[in-house]
Amino acid sequence: MSQDVTRLIAELVDAWNAHDVARVAGFHAADYEGVDVGEPGRQLGPQGIGQTMARYLRAFPDLCLTGEATVIEGNRVALGWKARGTHQGPLMNIPPTGRAVEVRGVTLLTVEGSKVRRGLYVWDVAGLLRALGLLPDL
Repeated sequence: MSQDVTRLIAELVDAWNAHDVARVAGFHAADYEGVDVGEPGRQLGPQGIGQTMARYLRAFPDLCLTGEATVIEGNRVALGWKARGTHQGPLMNIPPTGRAVEVRGVTLLTVEGSKVRRGLYVWDVAGLLRALGLLPDL
């Protein structure tokens, strides 16, 4: 199971970096439920994760994810990651700033079969706001 989940996570990160919304959505179960701290509501099904991804890609068309650490326990995954991109489109009602940003986060996933069934995306929203010039440096 661990090798299958490891491969799934690697392919999921590759699909994000290829900006392939349909491929990313395809890794998620029909009854997928996700929560992203940067989104107002839950992500439901492959369409929900696809809509979230499309919003991030509109804001950061050069988005690149790097997996920094992965912990797998049974069918549960914790993925520490870093995202880089240039703010070229609106996000969270923030108009494009043209600034390059780097944000870290952790994604917690539950995998059943070969699909992601649950997701929790916790990332440094305040760090993003600082990088965009909307919060003072600490």
